[in-house]
Amino acid sequence: MFETSIEQEKALLIGVVGSQQTVIEVEENLAELALLAETAGARICGQIIQKRNQIHAALYVGKGKAAEIVAKVELLKVDLVIFDDELTPAQTKNLQKMMEQVRIIDRSSLILDIFVRHASSKESKTQVELAQLQYLLPRLTRAWTHLERQRGATSTRGGMGETQIEVDRRLIRNRISMLKVELNKIEKQRDTRRKSRGEMFNVALVGYTNAGKSSLMNLFSDADVLVEDKLFATLDTTIRKIEIQELEILLSDTVGFIHKLPHHLVASFKSTLQEVRHADLILKVIDLSSPQYERHLDTVNEVLMELGVAESQMLTVFNKIDLIEDQDILSRALKDHEAAVPVSALRQVNITQLEDAIVKIRRSDYVVETLRLDHSQQKFLAYLHRSAEVLNIDYEEDHVLVEVRVRTGALDQIRKQSNSSIED
Repeated sequence: MFETSIEQEKALLIGVVGSQQTVIEVEENLAELALLAETAGARICGQIIQKRNQIHAALYVGKGKAAEIVAKVELLKVDLVIFDDELTPAQTKNLQKMMEQVRIIDRSSLILDIFVRHASSKESKTQVELAQLQYLLPRLTRAWTHLERQRGATSTRGGMGETQIEVDRRLIRNRISMLKVELNKIEKQRDTRRKSRGEMFNVALVGYTNAGKSSLMNLFSDADVLVEDKLFATLDTTIRKIEIQELEILLSDTVGFIHKLPHHLVASFKSTLQEVRHADLILKVIDLSSPQYERHLDTVNEVLMELGVAESQMLTVFNKIDLIEDQDILSRALKDHEAAVPVSALRQVNITQLEDAIVKIRRSDYVVETLRLDHSQQKFLAYLHRSAEVLNIDYEEDHVLVEVRVRTGALDQIRKQSNSSIED
């Protein structure tokens, strides 16, 4: 994987207010971009915002604003210029010609830098490498400009440098294909593990990065997930079996979301996010102490919709209520989102209320059924103990009555298994 460390570099942030945006929205985007840059180790020395009806095709910003950026770069001795939107290869090349002494990157490149630092498992490293290569491929000409020196003295096209670039493109495409195959294997392994869990109730924690998902995970289990006041502190999915009010539940914590999360990053982390798609209940963890909490909630909903889970059972959890000084904020939030549960994972406030809400949803999705089994169906009885909650067993003279609590959606499958076990 290529690395682009920005540790200790002085960074200037650039944003554009388009026709469908407000200045406040772009300022919030740049505030998030600043957090991302600081997470990667950069030092923010300023920002520049331009109002434009549409992005400049060649420079992202207008020519006059580009000249202003060059002047500010020289004045502040900037090392790095970060653009809030993804730059095209041509825009990057043109801007780099104007500012040869600094590095030009965009939001996607910055996020990838953070992902490289935080990827620890084989799965997350594979996902990050895939995202990097997909980002690099269309920008290969710029990344490999040193190869142009291999051309002939006449500088005609088609020399050794151009040939080398084509070779590198082919190698990268081959590597992308291999990584996709590897991720498909990982996804199949996940499916196998998921099936081995039986019919346990699955709860997935999702939310804006740094909203407190890992803190909740640690509170409910002994997962010992890294908790750090940084964006994307963890990339790997953690799954633990927990018990809430005598009910066994599988709880999973996934990679956090941010506003304008690049689509190719969502695609690369598809196998990790499959846990969300298969969840029986999704807990949307929102940092209520953030002034942008409503926008964060919108972002979470957008990513969930992109994952195809917009219709799943969901519960909003407003976290970090201990950090709210104005209680009117909490009152308004609960008025707008009546079903939401306000908690503080750090101070363990209202955790019992959250547990009650989870159990209530869990039971509402379940039915109680009495199954009539033959005495010979002992294997199926063992299967019931793994895949359902066995409430009572009565051994009659010529049959066995088993009372179970089971998910509504799994009832038909259990009946089929019962009939199949008789035939066997």
